[in-house]
Amino acid sequence: MLKNLGRFSVLIIDDIWYVQQSREEMEVLFTLIADRYERTSLLINSNLPSSKWEQIFKDPMTTAAAIDRLVHHSTILELNVSSSRLEEAQARQ
Repeated sequence: MLKNLGRFSVLIIDDIWYVQQSREEMEVLFTLIADRYERTSLLINSNLPSSKWEQIFKDPMTTAAAIDRLVHHSTILELNVSSSRLEEAQARQ
């Protein structure tokens, strides 16, 4: 799977921590991050600040290593905007 995903110059992962994952699933994610590190682009969207990623990766060392790889050579955009879905739902009411 990593070889197949490596064909793409950019990989976009949206709402990465919206649903809790198992430790094994997070290890697969870390492997993906490490595989793409310094080779191809990876865009990640999350509503969870990196200060809380330890609860997702389940391990402080893995969390630190993932963050290290993600922020090195990165542009981080922090958007503090309201939810467009929430605004649409409120407008309909």
